[in-house]
Amino acid sequence: MLVVAHRGASFFEPENTIRAIEKAIIMGADFVEVDVRKSKDNMLVVMHDADINRTTDGKGLVNDYTVSELKKFDAGDKETIPTLDEVITCVKDRVGLLIEIKEPGTEGKVLEKIDENELENVILTSFYHKSIKNARKMNLSVDAGIIFTGQPVDVSQMASSAGANVIFPGYKYLDEDLIKQAHRKGISVYPWTVDDEGMFEKLVEMGVDGIVTNKLIEKSK
Repeated sequence: MLVVAHRGASFFEPENTIRAIEKAIIMGADFVEVDVRKSKDNMLVVMHDADINRTTDGKGLVNDYTVSELKKFDAGDKETIPTLDEVITCVKDRVGLLIEIKEPGTEGKVLEKIDENELENVILTSFYHKSIKNARKMNLSVDAGIIFTGQPVDVSQMASSAGANVIFPGYKYLDEDLIKQAHRKGISVYPWTVDDEGMFEKLVEMGVDGIVTNKLIEKSK
């Protein structure tokens, strides 16, 4: 059972920063999750929200700024907004990388970065299931998963239609039947985002393949 550090060790350090990623690695995470968007100059940067208002001392949309402009903002404790290249350099050969595609159409560029850096321990994911379908068409060897809330009528059909081999359900909607249904089709199950220890242990007992968490990273040990 694998532990995924959501936006790095985001309970302890500024989310989606190199410091949060380093903290997650120190704490023993199996994977680090980051969110990827495009800057004004078409570079891949790591940021959850469409704007920089919540997580930096700046204002405005991510794609209204170039990378060099984004780098001038404080992303928390004097951390800067990292590029995907910087994140890959940080994690390669140290920990797995889970990349959430926040904007449809960026999946091709993300795959290019994976290939350029010969990154192997990686999973792509998105709420935009078409992006996952496109990514798997471009590179079937890359693991890719769909994120969803609610309980689908047929999770295997949903995953199959997107070409996904991993699912990321909201943990509140997860039950043993859904897990068994997914496993029968060879689909891995990673519920999100779990910060309650009791729920964490319950999900482990239910047989999930991994858990996405902000704070319970040391459960991987």
